[in-house]
Amino acid sequence: MEIQLQELIDQIKKEGVESAEKQAQTILETAKAEAEKIVASAQAQADKILENAKSENERMVKSGEDAIRQAGRNLLISFRESISREMDAILNKSVNDLYASESLAQIIINAIEGWASKPDAENIEVILNSDSLKSLEDKVLAEIKEKMLSGVTLKANDNFDGGFRISVNNGTAYYDYSAEAVVEMLSNYLSPRVAELLKEA
Repeated sequence: MEIQLQELIDQIKKEGVESAEKQAQTILETAKAEAEKIVASAQAQADKILENAKSENERMVKSGEDAIRQAGRNLLISFRESISREMDAILNKSVNDLYASESLAQIIINAIEGWASKPDAENIEVILNSDSLKSLEDKVLAEIKEKMLSGVTLKANDNFDGGFRISVNNGTAYYDYSAEAVVEMLSNYLSPRVAELLKEA
């Protein structure tokens, strides 16, 4: 009986140990699988964080480069506008100084001679502001008579500050030599040339 009991105890111990070993093996395999899953998930998150950081870095670098390029363009545009304003101011002063000088009478006479030489130009009217007309009328009319340029009349119009306008053939053709028009014409001519010079610099 003692032997049977001992065999039974040994059998129970053996089965218990085997069961415990199986359970331990199962727990170990489950833990190992879970650990591999956690490591894989952590690696995937790390890869994603790294990829996001790389993308963000590339975006920031591109954004910085774009900002530098835009700042360069803005600086160049601002510089060109500044040059253009300065050039317009210089042209404006030069033309107004010329038109305020004694040279205006000769400029008008030269323009009249140019128009009078055209066979189809008749009834030439020179339009000046009142102040210019008063100061130049005698000189211009004397020169017109001396050169025998007939059909030329001088008129006052205060719709512009300096310079003059010429109307021919009873107003069918009209040519603007006002200070504003001459400055605009010179500016339109010089602006592309200045832009080319700035590109070359």
